[in-house]
Amino acid sequence: MTDSSDQSEIAAAYNDWAATYDAQPNRTRDLAATALRQLNLKLEGRKVIEVGCGTGRNTEYLAERAAELVGLDFSEAMLAKARARVRDPRVRFVQHDIRANWPLADASADVVVAMLILEHVENLETVFSEAARVLQSDGRFLLCELHPMRQLLGGQAQFSNTRTGEHQCVGAFLHDVSEYVNVGLACGFELQHMGEWRDADESPTSDPRVLSLLFRRRATS
Repeated sequence: MTDSSDQSEIAAAYNDWAATYDAQPNRTRDLAATALRQLNLKLEGRKVIEVGCGTGRNTEYLAERAAELVGLDFSEAMLAKARARVRDPRVRFVQHDIRANWPLADASADVVVAMLILEHVENLETVFSEAARVLQSDGRFLLCELHPMRQLLGGQAQFSNTRTGEHQCVGAFLHDVSEYVNVGLACGFELQHMGEWRDADESPTSDPRVLSLLFRRRATS
């Protein structure tokens, strides 16, 4: 795990990973998808923003329920996979670095979903403040991340790079659970639910693999 990462290098890594992302075994990816589905977000008829949509694996699930969906990702190759997978006129994909202001209007969404993306962002406040800006009052912000305990044990996004033939780790930043929660509170959210998810075949005493946090956007006076 690196202390600092060049975002362009992270984007390049995901461009290389796109070709095999859906095919290679990935327990963290799969468990985060399970968490999303089991948390029973109220998506029907809602306007949804998916941050870090990747190849569209979760976009399919969200699009089946949402009235409108915007998927943001900074990897051109990942977005190409997503566009090929999800051909729904209600879904719009935008290539964008989420560390910069999102190209979306204020109070334009009901739900924001971020899956396995914030480990690659050093300054969480930027993402939380943008999520608060684009959400309507009482909107929901769900994030699922590789659990910090797994990161401390050396866990990190990684893949077999078919272009270079090497095993590659993707640059990441460590964020404690308290950092996620406190930044969310400071940006106008309240925490509604926290989940710590383990693989089905793991012991209840094992370190959780995935952290999920569901926030509600507080009403502004």
